[in-house]
Amino acid sequence: MAVKIRLTRLGDKKSPFYRVVVADSRTSRDGKVIDSLGYFNPLVEKDNLKIDTEKTLSWINKGAQPTETARTLLVKAGVYAETPKPYSSKKIVPKKKDAKK
Repeated sequence: MAVKIRLTRLGDKKSPFYRVVVADSRTSRDGKVIDSLGYFNPLVEKDNLKIDTEKTLSWINKGAQPTETARTLLVKAGVYAETPKPYSSKKIVPKKKDAKK
């Protein structure tokens, strides 16, 4: 079972509020969660992020992988070490246009 640390959305229309949760990667965004780690409110300036560091580190040690958005929040909270994005070895080659005469 692939376990992810991700956000689940709460709140009314145009006033989002998120919980940082641990969930199976196959469940829906607002589906069944395994554990709740904290919350994030993007509309408030102060105290908009609270995460339980002990629980989070415990889940990371067990193998839970944070999503990109959750990873940025964990770095902001000081729980997760900032790592550079993986470099893509795939080269992008532009397509050659056929010369029509």
